[in-house]
Amino acid sequence: MPQLNPAPWFYTMLTTWLVLSLIIQPKLLSFTSTNPPSHKTLVSTKATPWTWPWT
Repeated sequence: MPQLNPAPWFYTMLTTWLVLSLIIQPKLLSFTSTNPPSHKTLVSTKATPWTWPWT
């Protein structure tokens, strides 16, 4: 079966992986977030129970 032959695709996959990890990833990681996350305190709300009319 020709689709099981890794010879033409292995080098393509290896080249793509190297380009993504060595060239594109550092460029993407250099961007800074425009809205840094803020540390907000969690406000807990007390839920009121539902009153069922048939109970």
